[in-house]
Amino acid sequence: MPRADRIAFIAPRFAEGGTVGGAETLLKNLADHAAAAGRRVTFLTTCAQSHFSWENTLPPGRRQVGNLDVHFFPVDADRDVGEFLRVQAQIDRGGPVSARDEDIWIRNSVNSRALCAFLKDHGGEFDRILAGPYLFGVTYHAAQVWPAKTLLVPCLHDEVFAYLDLMRGMFGSVAGCLFNSVPERELARRLYAFPDAKSAVVGMGLDAFAADPAAFAKRHGLHQPYVMYAGRREMLKGTPLLCAYLHAFRGRTGRDLKLVCTGSGPIEAPPEFAEHILDLGFVSEQEKREAMAGAVAFVHPSVNESFGIVLLEAWLAGTPGLVHAQSAVLRWQCAESNGGLWFRHYPDFEEALLRLLDEPALRRALGQNGRAYVQRAYAWPAVEQRLFQALDTPG
Repeated sequence: MPRADRIAFIAPRFAEGGTVGGAETLLKNLADHAAAAGRRVTFLTTCAQSHFSWENTLPPGRRQVGNLDVHFFPVDADRDVGEFLRVQAQIDRGGPVSARDEDIWIRNSVNSRALCAFLKDHGGEFDRILAGPYLFGVTYHAAQVWPAKTLLVPCLHDEVFAYLDLMRGMFGSVAGCLFNSVPERELARRLYAFPDAKSAVVGMGLDAFAADPAAFAKRHGLHQPYVMYAGRREMLKGTPLLCAYLHAFRGRTGRDLKLVCTGSGPIEAPPEFAEHILDLGFVSEQEKREAMAGAVAFVHPSVNESFGIVLLEAWLAGTPGLVHAQSAVLRWQCAESNGGLWFRHYPDFEEALLRLLDEPALRRALGQNGRAYVQRAYAWPAVEQRLFQALDTPG
């Protein structure tokens, strides 16, 4: 096929202003760079901002955001949340789920018939349609409208939802996939026999920055060493485990180590540890970067990730990573870069953290390795080359 000049991006939310999920940030950044390179980009999304309520809080309609032509469509108001949660609980338990219940689950997920109707009417105008992440009804139903020109940006995790038959059907119907990492592509190959010939590993670009490692602690009067976490605070992201491990670490080693958190959601922590957490909520990019730069380590305890964007940001700040070994993606990123350590259980965690605290030369070397890796593999020119090659490859 000739160069793909007209491209539609589809995501459940639009990453503008406030922080949203990594998948939405990824899709918007890819769209921005495609538009900046002279491609005509239309972005289709919903009027929702909260990933908890999915309430329509933005006005529907069309708006120009930078170089992007953004269309906002309402989330369907007639979704049966009770039925959705009933089937989701069944899926979570890992038991067999009937085709009927899978259909009930996806029909009552986050959907927008208005978005799909627009895509049906105007899809012929686009050379490529990029949709993600994989888990939402919006993505599932949009992928069925023009499957021969649709590329999934799935942000696929090794989780119970990925094993549903309807997901196998969706992956089998589309023209291809843009993955964020090699382990994510290998997971799709294992789950769906997804062919490498229809896939590309693209990822997201990041711009290098400078951050003063002393500025954050000085501004907040923080005199003790600290580790940092950024993102959603919830069981699936591993934050309760992180707090429990840090509480045990303080008790066992006697080290006065703090935890700095940015992001959203309640922090589940042992009551005795709560006073050692500095919870900043949403912060500016500069504040986050300076917090990363001053940390002993950036700890990413999630086991289900398709791409550790915040880990890459921490490396750009010169800070080593400490990640959960059960996350194939985060462990792969640390091994590829030689920019971090990983833990399988608490004894590993304690040993790694003591090394990072007591061996500043190791800490500096890991951080420098990570920074060099990001600048080599995830500078925007390299990512754009991979993205445009995938968009323009026949399939």
